[in-house]
Amino acid sequence: MNETTIAAISTAQGAGGIGIIRISGENAIVIADKVFVSFSGNRLSDLEGYRAAYGNIVSEGETLDECVALVFRAPKSFTGENVVELCCHGGNLITKLVLRAVLANGAEAAQPGEFTRRAFINGKMNLSEAESIMNLISAQSKSALKAANEVRQGAVSKKIYALCEKLEFTAAHLSAWADFPEEDIPEVNDENLRLTLNESVKELEALIKNYDAGKAVTQGVPTAILGKPNVGKSTLMNLLSGFDKSIVTDIPGTTRDVVEETVVLGDIILRLSDTAGIRETDNVVEKIGVDRAKEKIEQSELLLVVFDSSVPLDEEDRQIINEIKDTQAIAVINKSDLDTKIDTEFIGTRFEHIVYISAKQGTGKEELISAVTKATGTEEFSASAVLLAGERQRFAAEEALNSVKSAIDAMDMGFSLDAVTIDLENALSKLYELIGKNVSEEIVDKVFHSFCVGK
Repeated sequence: MNETTIAAISTAQGAGGIGIIRISGENAIVIADKVFVSFSGNRLSDLEGYRAAYGNIVSEGETLDECVALVFRAPKSFTGENVVELCCHGGNLITKLVLRAVLANGAEAAQPGEFTRRAFINGKMNLSEAESIMNLISAQSKSALKAANEVRQGAVSKKIYALCEKLEFTAAHLSAWADFPEEDIPEVNDENLRLTLNESVKELEALIKNYDAGKAVTQGVPTAILGKPNVGKSTLMNLLSGFDKSIVTDIPGTTRDVVEETVVLGDIILRLSDTAGIRETDNVVEKIGVDRAKEKIEQSELLLVVFDSSVPLDEEDRQIINEIKDTQAIAVINKSDLDTKIDTEFIGTRFEHIVYISAKQGTGKEELISAVTKATGTEEFSASAVLLAGERQRFAAEEALNSVKSAIDAMDMGFSLDAVTIDLENALSKLYELIGKNVSEEIVDKVFHSFCVGK
């Protein structure tokens, strides 16, 4: 157990109905008693766990605010330590003054993610479940929220523990059979060994595939809207974002810089960038915008390439088509309410996904949602699927997969079973890393570094 007692404001900064100052550690209740005076006269140290008291926060003889104090006793708390949550009014100044009083009476300021880190260290959750908390906080769609809750409730952990148990049994059998030939240990059956390894490959590949699809739902897809000037890019941006984010005029080249907004399209989060119209220009300011638009194309995972249905394709359109290279793209043929003059057959040879819309009239949005789900591979995604919580977990799963495949290769090449055992041990090491078993302090630091203070 940590010797220090930490404290932080656990609610978001800004005015609100309530603000919570969380204190965790062996001396949490003792410190809280120094700043909290209950109206009943009872001290917090006299209360059992899961009890509340109503009173004042007092510092240097001055009442700062009324407060409800919640007491949680170790180990039955979020962190596994003694915890007190002081619930006062949610003003910036009030919460800061209450926290200052708590720190002045013996607590230390919590570091980012330190409460969750202590919960992990004290066995209240594993590393996979801890990482899901930030996804829970940042969820911007129902599917993202459900996916984060599935991980938080142990869906990934159960899958990884079951896979570890299978590989541990296999590795132990291999080691025992090789190291103790004089003992009556059943010989390793090549067919059963291959079956176990192939099953493990399929399970790990499914985890990684689910993550790639689920990333669009839980983290969002960097998406650029591009096209030549005056085809309706900004109108499309405003249609998707639900308000006038971009300036819309009949003058080509109005958008001079990248305009960004996060939108939820169906169950998918798009981190949209409305770029300047791509064309050759002598205008210095517009040229900067065009260069930035090209940078956004490089950084994006999905492109919404907008064309004007009412005019024929020209050299600028063809130049833009050549710019997209191998990035996943959807052709959005705008102004479908006007007479069609664009060469749709040519576009059909260059784009797998084509959508006809009228951004001005607000038609075609459902068709665009359908095209986005197909382009991002989320058409059959289920938020209840076992989903890795982040890139660290994905990397560990990929490393484990590579090790299991290496074990299969070792068998195919006729290597000794010792080589297979080494590969299995490497795979297990990466799976342990995924859930936080035998994980290094450096990895733990990286995980919690991205958390907000107070969580």
